[in-house]
Amino acid sequence: MINDNILFYSKGRIATLIINREEKANAFNIDMLKKMYSYLTEIDKNDKIRCIILKSAGNHFFSSGYDLEKIKNSNENAKEFMEWGRKVNQYLLLMKKPIIVQVQGIAVGFGAMLILASDLRIFANRPKQELYLKFPELKMSIFPQTGGTLLPLLVFGINIAKNLLYTCKGIGIDELKTLNIPTRIYPIEEIDSETMLFAKEITRYKKEFTFLLKAMLNIMNKKQIISCLDLEDECSKIAYSEKKTMKELDKIIEKLYHKF
Repeated sequence: MINDNILFYSKGRIATLIINREEKANAFNIDMLKKMYSYLTEIDKNDKIRCIILKSAGNHFFSSGYDLEKIKNSNENAKEFMEWGRKVNQYLLLMKKPIIVQVQGIAVGFGAMLILASDLRIFANRPKQELYLKFPELKMSIFPQTGGTLLPLLVFGINIAKNLLYTCKGIGIDELKTLNIPTRIYPIEEIDSETMLFAKEITRYKKEFTFLLKAMLNIMNKKQIISCLDLEDECSKIAYSEKKTMKELDKIIEKLYHKF
């Protein structure tokens, strides 16, 4: 099944989703978000599929995130991006089937979030200038949303999440290795075949064990995940409204602490 910018095919028990917009650094437009969400829900209901591989076209960018040209000067577009970006990341986190993400290039913003929202992460062994994860939202005057604060917190912990979000610096393979983030690391010329072999290994497990394992972990974290995404949405509305005095911000933050 083919869409211009999202490719989907399945073979045996494995489904593969490919971000296929290489000429635009694999940046997501709204149609791509909707198609990604549609494919994920379709795959999750498919009795034959046991595992998902998420990857991208080309070797330069895994994904540069949201297509900012489509957001500029359009509040309606921005709202739609935030709505569907959240849907995709929330579904990746909470769907029952394991997701293996294959990363061989740079991931920025929403692109980095997709990697963190996946269950197992396979990286190409490349120098930092060729492969890194980056959250540049503050530097770009964009409020972190659709998992922009939740996902770094879940994966890296609060100290490193703050570091990445406030410095807007990229984090490469060597740093990721010290944090035990990669599930596997392979030479770039071997990553396609090795990712497929790893996915086949996952599909050999009894499906009741595989699906219930992820469901169990999801149930333990579901309230936190949904609450944190709700908090991001609420804080975003406040951040983009008219400027606040320090006293007004103090009151708002105090109410958020009570509410969440």
